[in-house]
Amino acid sequence: MTSTTNDAAPTAEAEQKQILKQYLQETREALVWKVEGLTEKQARWPLVPSGTNLLGIVKHCANIEIGYFGACFGREWPHPDQLVSEDLWREDPQADWYATAEESVASVVDLYRRAWAFCDETIDTLPLTAVGRVPWWRSREVTLFRILVHVNDEVARHAGHADILRELTDESVGLYADNTNIPDLGDGGQAAYVEKLKALAERAGD
Repeated sequence: MTSTTNDAAPTAEAEQKQILKQYLQETREALVWKVEGLTEKQARWPLVPSGTNLLGIVKHCANIEIGYFGACFGREWPHPDQLVSEDLWREDPQADWYATAEESVASVVDLYRRAWAFCDETIDTLPLTAVGRVPWWRSREVTLFRILVHVNDEVARHAGHADILRELTDESVGLYADNTNIPDLGDGGQAAYVEKLKALAERAGD
């Protein structure tokens, strides 16, 4: 009897992994474009009281991805001097949230792009059930599946921070440079929309 099974069909795990990777990659790329076209000063400038800045977000995400998909699963980043060390973290807990004088937008983005390839190798090589260890978590033993979900969540949250910071910087908004995902309200429409929101807020009171 001839089998009707498609041997090339992806397994359930492969499909789940591909979906998680796709969402992660889309968010990575959305985050990177938030620093594109900015000057070094604009990319570093803190626009909120916490000091959060666009280039610092990219640097933070590079470090956390390399940590979660690297050492947590027994893989070491080949250039440890490019990362924020544990000693530096202890000395300055914000060290991964800003670029140093020696770093640039280009160098931080390059680090993040190289991190993608490094992290994706872990994802592609290991099954979702592979067990890793996160020393800084209370429940230290984790599966690759849990880390993939966690990193997706964390990077997406930081991309949302970057959305607001970029809009505050030069009014650029949206998902990608060529696809804002923001409705076109026509001439004066955006200003009218903002005034509408202010009026609603005023009506609501304190």
